[in-house]
Amino acid sequence: MQQYALLDKINSPQDVKRLDARQLPVLAGEIRHKLITTVSRTGGHLASNLGVVELTIALHRVFSCPKDRIVFDVGHQCYTHKLLTGRRERFSTLRQSGGLSGFPKRGESEYDAFIAGHSSTSISAAIGLARAKRLRGEEGKAIAVIGDGAFAGVAFEALSNVDETLSNLVVILNDNEMSISKNVSAFAHHLAKIRNTKGYFELKSGVERTLGAIPLVGRGMVGGLSAIKGAAKNMLYNSNLFEDMGFTYLGPVEGHNLPQLCAVFERARQMDEPVLIHVHTQKGKGYKQAEENPGAFHGVSKFDPRKEQQNDMPADSFSEQMGLHLTELGERDSRIVAITAAMKYATGLHHFSTRFRDEGRFYDVGIAESHAVVFGAALGVGGMLPFFAVYSSFLQRAYDQLLHDCCLERVHLVLGVDRAGLVGEDGETHQGLFDVPFLCSLPSCAIYSPATYDGLRRCISRALYEEEGLCAVRYPRGRQTLVLPDNAKDCGDYYEIPPKGEEQGLLITYGRVAANALGALGIAGRAYRVLLLEKIWPLPREVLDSARAAGKIVMIEESAASGSLGEHLLAALAKTGWKGDFCHRAIENPVVAQGTVEQCMQAVGLDGETLAKIL
Repeated sequence: MQQYALLDKINSPQDVKRLDARQLPVLAGEIRHKLITTVSRTGGHLASNLGVVELTIALHRVFSCPKDRIVFDVGHQCYTHKLLTGRRERFSTLRQSGGLSGFPKRGESEYDAFIAGHSSTSISAAIGLARAKRLRGEEGKAIAVIGDGAFAGVAFEALSNVDETLSNLVVILNDNEMSISKNVSAFAHHLAKIRNTKGYFELKSGVERTLGAIPLVGRGMVGGLSAIKGAAKNMLYNSNLFEDMGFTYLGPVEGHNLPQLCAVFERARQMDEPVLIHVHTQKGKGYKQAEENPGAFHGVSKFDPRKEQQNDMPADSFSEQMGLHLTELGERDSRIVAITAAMKYATGLHHFSTRFRDEGRFYDVGIAESHAVVFGAALGVGGMLPFFAVYSSFLQRAYDQLLHDCCLERVHLVLGVDRAGLVGEDGETHQGLFDVPFLCSLPSCAIYSPATYDGLRRCISRALYEEEGLCAVRYPRGRQTLVLPDNAKDCGDYYEIPPKGEEQGLLITYGRVAANALGALGIAGRAYRVLLLEKIWPLPREVLDSARAAGKIVMIEESAASGSLGEHLLAALAKTGWKGDFCHRAIENPVVAQGTVEQCMQAVGLDGETLAKIL
């Protein structure tokens, strides 16, 4: 095991405070080496963590956790925080079953102030923690660490609730000009403008410090600056959003300069007012490949750090196949428009982007799923064929827009619901187990869930050209695992596979778990007729008829059980007076911890060996 002269002695933030300032850059180098070697073996979020090493060291050098509460937005950039807060010896278990989470978890450490996994929530959480401290008479700051790409939606709602009474609130804006892909929003241009007018803020800060030091009249002179500040600002810079919203703005600060970071954090610690610190960092800092291609190194599987090129996106993944097929359709139909919420590469839409960006048919709206849905719905009203590719767990953020802006008037919008089902190592916050229940609850929504690449292509085409309202095509992370048997009969909305022998029951399934279900039949040596659904909602009439005629039904699905397709099927059968034997296997407790997809399947009883026992 690699030995580290400094990192191996860090067991709590107090140990960081004891280091000589000259040792801090050495510690940063050791941490980067630890991050690269560990993530190359476990997979995880690499580029974002490499970019905040110095920032995190400075935080723990200056502030005193857990008295001071640090909230990491999204949370994927918390690896250095974990290394410095007593979890170094377990770091090799990162994102492994039973190991450290890749995100902050309050149950894992007293130093993790608030849950994270989804974007833009940190400022709201920090405001709540700051208010709670004041109400309870407790000392300390509440600190939100948020990336520029996450400044959207909820983050702006939180900013609107900041006032001078939040004197124990600190917001650290980690400006790396990225979200996951390159940040292209209007807010990103605003930050670039601030970076390019740094002289104004240096002048303002210097003048305030100088005047404030003058005995007796200094503070009054500082106050008098406000009368002329507007004119000076307008000469150098039109507006600073943060100062206009009530923050004292500090920055921009070089995010890899430890003396500067420690100095500005110390200044913020002593201030009795809401402070926003603008820190400019480089995503992927210290690892050449990640610096040159931070999007590709945002979230990675296991890799060889010695290789010059990494290819984390397999050519035969569902995401890639979706992107390729949508691009082919786009070549033939100029009405097709693709939308992503800051995940062009992860969702496979980079193919479409490369081909059609210049035609104005690809839009990266940033981390703004609610906006993406309304924007897409309006494109549909305007006569286009919009396709929004989004992770299942992130689509949850746009439920109201799906209902109000799409379904009430049957507006045509197609959702590419990526990472549907168990996702594995990212754990509870990213498992895609709720999309079937919440989409089934929407009026006039159609849902497809193919198990193969051919099925994916067919479902995308049907969703675009056969459906009229909201339509979701859901597919899992990774590769196709099912090979359809030669005797599978294509029935349009589903495949029918005859039993091997005298029929003992009816098995209904869909999506990736179908491979486990069919494997379970072989393990158990049972003869079931199988209906492998592709269009799962509304339930096809022929599927209901087949189910009503069966004496025994086994329904297997990779979804939260509550509100699942199986519950809807059983309810529909009950209305007909059906009295047969119904066995439903879904995920009763959808809070599924991290592990490989195979380990997660075993944990929830959807692996072939476990399923064989119920057949």
